[in-house]
Parts: sequence; structure tokens; C-alpha cells
Amino acid sequence: MKTKFLTTVAMLAAMSIGSTASAEELRLSHQWSNQDIRHQVAQIVADGVAAADVDLEIKIFGSKSLFKPREQYRPLSRGQLDMTVLPLSYAGGQQPAFNLTLMPGLVKNHDHAARLADSPFMEALEEKMAEDDVMVLVHGYLAGGFVGADGCITHPDDVAGLQTRAAGKSFEQMLAGADASITSMASSEIYNAMQTGILNAANTSSSSFVSYRIYEQAACYTPATEDVALWFMYQPLLMNKSTFDGLNADQQAALLAAAAEAEAYYLEEAKAQDAASVDVFREAGVEIAEMTTEDFEAWRALAQETSYAAFVEEVPDGQALLDMALAVE
Repeated sequence: MKTKFLTTVAMLAAMSIGSTASAEELRLSHQWSNQDIRHQVAQIVADGVAAADVDLEIKIFGSKSLFKPREQYRPLSRGQLDMTVLPLSYAGGQQPAFNLTLMPGLVKNHDHAARLADSPFMEALEEKMAEDDVMVLVHGYLAGGFVGADGCITHPDDVAGLQTRAAGKSFEQMLAGADASITSMASSEIYNAMQTGILNAANTSSSSFVSYRIYEQAACYTPATEDVALWFMYQPLLMNKSTFDGLNADQQAALLAAAAEAEAYYLEEAKAQDAASVDVFREAGVEIAEMTTEDFEAWRALAQETSYAAFVEEVPDGQALLDMALAVE
């Protein structure tokens, strides 16, 4: 009788282990802290999936603890990583078309960014991702602006002769076209470079300007506004497509529902962060300058001569992709 009881217990334990093992665990990697908007987007998806109770768990590895920032797309495409939030332009080496997602003047404001994300332009980029076995779960753009150590930067004439840090190759090309000298570095290095006089000006995202306390070294801040911002960077939450396809229907539905919630949050919070950055800089005694529509068009005209022209020359279907992006009003 005792033997029969122990056998039954063992069978139940085995069934329990089997049930636990059947719960799918997905690994999500990103480079930011848990206070960052991009982590919060990932957390919304993870929480939504957990609440759906579909035997699916998303484990988040933040602060570049799993992969280095620029080394996430390749393992994602190979199925070595399930999900990531990253600037898509980081993968420009694998797919040069992705460099178009960090192109000056291509996006005017957050609502325009949302329309771009729901356009034939984005569908064309998603087709290229599919070639790498990658799909988009959450679309999202973040905006940014300029800081000047000695004066305000709103027009291309304002950067002539300045030692400037630009975010990305296309911005470097445009600023060089405005007679700025370029110094490449991570956004985390801007503070020290401005403090020591290596930099006179820089551009990056609103959130990075605040998190790295750049307001302590700036005389003037040109933020993203509701109407125009020169700097926009596409930073989606991506997933390995084969991994998604391997989930059951309930798991897929839970993921997509959570992703829709996260995308709505991403758009509204990105707008809020731009406004919040202005308050932080103003409270620090930094002058606030606003870029006008005329200033924006001057930058875009310069970008067309420099960054856009280089992109079209370097990417075989670059002109078609650029035209699709520019067609979105």
C-alpha cells in the first residue's frame, strides 16, 4: 500500500514538473535602467502577458546585462534572444535601410512619427526585418534636441565652427555640411566632454539629456516641441518571428494585446518626457530656445543635400524607401 502511495506521489510530482516546464519563458534584453521609458514599455508587455495567465513569462534583462547595446539584433535574428528594445539604426550594418530610422528632419513630431509607424514605409522596413526572422511588437519613436555650451542652436548657421556631438552617422553628415566639427561619442560621455571644453554642442534624446544631467553644462537648450523636432529615433520592441510563430494562439493573443497597450503608453509618455525635460533645464537656469518651422525646413534642406543624398547612394533601394517616408504627411 505504501509503495502504491509513493508511486502515485512520484507520478503527481512528475506531472507537476512537466506542467512547470511547459510554461514558456522568453528573454528580453535592453540597455537601459528600470527607470527608463523603454524598460517601462517592456514591463507593460511582460505584466500584460503574466496577467493573461497563458503559461508564458517574459524575463527582462536590462542595463545591458545580457548583451551589449549594439549586439542585440544579430542574436535576436538567430533565435539566441527572444525579444529586445533597441534603436533599429543599431542594426544598420546588417540592413542599411534601417539607417533611415535615425535621419534628420524625416519626422516632424510625435503624431507624425505614429503615422510613419503605420505606413507603407514601415511595412517595407518590416519586410526587411522578416528577412532576418524579426518582427515588430511595439512601435515607438523618441525625440530629442540640441544643447549649446555658449549659445542657442536653432538654425544650421548656429553650429558653424562648433565642436559638436551628433547622434548617428546621418546627423554627423548633416552637421558637417553646416561647417560643424564632429566628435563621435556615446551620449553618456557628453557631460564630461562639455565640462572639459571638448564639446561646444551636442544632440541626443530628451530623456538622455535629463538622465545624464547635461543641463549642468549647457547654456541653452533647444528641445523637441509639439510642432517640430529635428531629432527622432525609432526604438521599437522587437521579437524573433519564429519564436512568436511557435507560441500557441492564446499566448500570441496575450502578447499582441499587451503590445498594443504598451504602444499607446509609449507615444503619450514620449511626448510627456519632452515637456518634462524643458522644466528640468529651465529650473537649472538654462535658456530655452524653440526651433521654428522655418528653422526645421532649413535643416531638412541641408539634410537633403548631405544625409539623404549619402543614404540614397549607399542603399540600393534607398530612394524608394526615402520617397515612401517623405510621402507620409
